Amino acid sequence: MIIVLGLILLVAAAVVAVAGVVGNAGSGHTLTNAFTVFGEHMNGSTGTLFLYGIVVGAVGVLGLCLLLAGARRGATARHALHRSRRETAAVSRRRDEVVEQRDAARAQAASAVQDRDGLVAERDTIAQQRDDLVRRQEPTSEHTAGLRLNPMSQGEGEPASGKGHHRPHLLGRGLGHR
Repeated sequence: MIIVLGLILLVAAAVVAVAGVVGNAGSGHTLTNAFTVFGEHMNGSTGTLFLYGIVVGAVGVLGLCLLLAGARRGATARHALHRSRRETAAVSRRRDEVVEQRDAARAQAASAVQDRDGLVAERDTIAQQRDDLVRRQEPTSEHTAGLRLNPMSQGEGEPASGKGHHRPHLLGRGLGHR
């Protein structure tokens, strides 16, 4: 809508300018007094003077438009700069949060590895202790006399009573019935 209004005003100004120049031409419209601009004497008609006025006005309007466009462009650039700085600050904060999360995850993973290594060492220690207990409680000839040591084998080694088999208990309770 503003563009159409601006176009109508421009056409109207052009019509008035052409009518002013054409209507003020000829010997009846000569300048009676000396008219000077920057030391130059202007001779001619009032129509010519009107035409010079139109040209000067157009140059002034062009200069004003360029000034406003430059100011608008500068304001737009400053606004974009402020927006870019805000976005950069937000991205920097997010990056710092992600770095902190990564560092926390690395620390947690290192702690988990240490815990796992500690558990593996503890498991190995317990297994070693179990093996030592088993070796200490290995049946000797006097405890195993008349006992079947292998539950799958039949015949020799069975108890004289025939009530099942006996085997050493791993936790140190000695021999017992099953």
